[in-house]
Amino acid sequence: MSKNEQFARTAKNVWAYIAAFLRWSLLGLVVGGCGGLVGAAFSKAVAYATTLRGENSWLLYLLPVGGLAIVGLYKLCRVSGVGTNEVFEGVRAEKGVSVWLAPAIFLGTVITHLFGGSAGREGAALQLGGSVATLFGRIFRLNERDRHILTMCGMSAVFAAVFGTPMAACVFAVEVVSVGRFCTAALFPCIVSSASAYGVAQLLGVPPERFLVENAPGLELGALWRVIVVAIVCAVVSMLFCWAMHTGAKLFKRFFKNEFLRVAVGGVIIIVLSLLVGTTDYNGGGMNVIERVFEEGTVRPEAFLLKILFTAITIGAGFKGGEIVPTLFIGATLGGAVSLLIGLNPAFGAAVGMAALFCGVTNCPMTTVLLSIELFGGAGALFYMLAAFISFLFSGYFSLYSGQHIVFSKLHEEEVNVRGH
Repeated sequence: MSKNEQFARTAKNVWAYIAAFLRWSLLGLVVGGCGGLVGAAFSKAVAYATTLRGENSWLLYLLPVGGLAIVGLYKLCRVSGVGTNEVFEGVRAEKGVSVWLAPAIFLGTVITHLFGGSAGREGAALQLGGSVATLFGRIFRLNERDRHILTMCGMSAVFAAVFGTPMAACVFAVEVVSVGRFCTAALFPCIVSSASAYGVAQLLGVPPERFLVENAPGLELGALWRVIVVAIVCAVVSMLFCWAMHTGAKLFKRFFKNEFLRVAVGGVIIIVLSLLVGTTDYNGGGMNVIERVFEEGTVRPEAFLLKILFTAITIGAGFKGGEIVPTLFIGATLGGAVSLLIGLNPAFGAAVGMAALFCGVTNCPMTTVLLSIELFGGAGALFYMLAAFISFLFSGYFSLYSGQHIVFSKLHEEEVNVRGH
């Protein structure tokens, strides 16, 4: 090849990189801006619903009615049975996500929080983002591969807007779909979309989630073995949580074939359980309980088990929402309780527990590290990383998402290509 030909090829490659940069900057900004607006509206709606339920405790008794409304809404939008797993398939396959999923999951999650179902916001954020991205993919007439990247952009955008963690949102959208197979081409578009969505949400007054961790220990043997203990315990419980979520859904479908009956029965069970435990701590997302662990260092030892039970029943019966906020609740209460037993600061133990639980149920160690730094600060970053990697190893191939593909073995350098279970 002559020097002129080499120069021409190099120049062509440079222009290709510049064109990709400009193209994905524009698409990322558009999806991020829209995702920020949607995410901000969603966050405010869920917050308002939570406040309203706190001021009117009688709303809990309408939970079965709310469930019936959710099932009816999903049938009206023709998205019954569509959820986060279908968004993952939209990243891997040509099949997109219905644009009608956005209003359905938005209203369905708000209804769940309004009447006291135990659920979070992450599932709704990913589904909202996937639905928004599908719409823009059609508008811009993108090819299949670019639509996959745009779907990840939408996921990262709404996740960043809702949780206020743009770095973690960017990597999560890329990492969670196929664990071990990292689409590096999506990183730049996703950080553009997540950062712009985060900025829009901040302008609209949506506060980011942050937890104060004071007096993080130094790198010493005493702290190391305590963090390892918390991480292993949380890894085991992460498997229990995944099993409970999948089993709960299977049992409800087996015993109650009719969707309306299924969700109504689930609502009644949540009401009875709430009355039996004598507190509303396990209704809704439970962010107030997480904050209590960090601020007061107090935690009930059975709290993590009750949250698993409430969430498995709520989501299994057909109510809508995510599993990540309950995951953070379980991690914080379990980490805090174990820390009190082994002599670790409960607030720091709660942070370690949240990192370990999140990684155990999502199989996303890099996301976990970034999420921990954004939520808790960088003082204990090495401990959070250690907890995440330990939990990733000990949690096996369990996952909250049956649509998640785990490409590589956690024990050897070989492909396994298994689905989360």
